[in-house]
This record gives sequence, C-alpha cells and structure tokens, in this order.
Amino acid sequence: MRFRGEYAFLSNFYPTKVEIRMGKGRWYFPSAENAYQACKSENIEDWIALATMEPAAAKKYGRKIKLRENWDSIKLDVMELIVALKFIQNPELRAKLIATGDIEIIEENTWNDTYWGVCNGIGENHLGKILMNIRFLNSAYPKVEKKLKSRI
Repeated sequence: MRFRGEYAFLSNFYPTKVEIRMGKGRWYFPSAENAYQACKSENIEDWIALATMEPAAAKKYGRKIKLRENWDSIKLDVMELIVALKFIQNPELRAKLIATGDIEIIEENTWNDTYWGVCNGIGENHLGKILMNIRFLNSAYPKVEKKLKSRI
C-alpha cells in the first residue's frame, strides 16, 4: 500500500507533532521523519535545525549529518520508538491505525528503499512491520485492560 490518500497518516512525513526526550530535555518535531533524523545525531545544532524544517528537507539533511557511533545497531529500535510515540501522542492517528484492522501494512515505494519498505516486490518492510506491531499492541491493550479490571 502506498502511504497516500486515506493511508497518508502512516507515512513518517505526515505532519504531526512528535515529542521525544533527547539529551537533557524534551524536543518537539513536526513529524516522525524529523524526530528519526534527529536521533541519528548527538549534535544539538542538528536537533535545532531538524525541529523546524519540512520532513523532506529533514530526510535530505539526515543524509549529511555525522551519525552517532552506534547508529547501525540501534536504528531499527529508534524507528520503533519514534513511530510508537507518534501514535501514543496523537490519539486520532492511533484510532486510524487501529481502524486498518488486520490488513497487511506494506510500505510500497518507488525510490528503492528495500530496508524500510518494499520496491518492485522486494524488501524487508521494517516500517510496515513496526506499524503492524504498534497496531496490534494498541488494539489489544484495551481488551486486556478490560479483562484484568473485571478480575480485580
């Protein structure tokens, strides 16, 4: 599925505030993409710049910054955290994600991103898997909570 139209909210470029604790403070970014790119760096100047730019500019900027030393080993966990925060902090988006039901979420793209998505049927689809996991956790939690409360 392309993250356009009714599914645009699944995109990390979707305009929605994401708050994340970095360094000694809380940082607010205009999209999950901006927050993700900021996490690549340990430089506060990069964070400041990324907090104010459009998501496409943030992605481009993120290709040029000095990566934190352990980036390759943590990038998947960072993406999962950022995407989880996006849906935790924005209940209307969380409801839309849950409303997708059991459909398989595949981040289809034409720019050959076979790590986060799928291009021409090839790819690992890590972003789609993260979204489906977050959807499952968010849809299961109210049911589990209700069941536990009935036993207390």
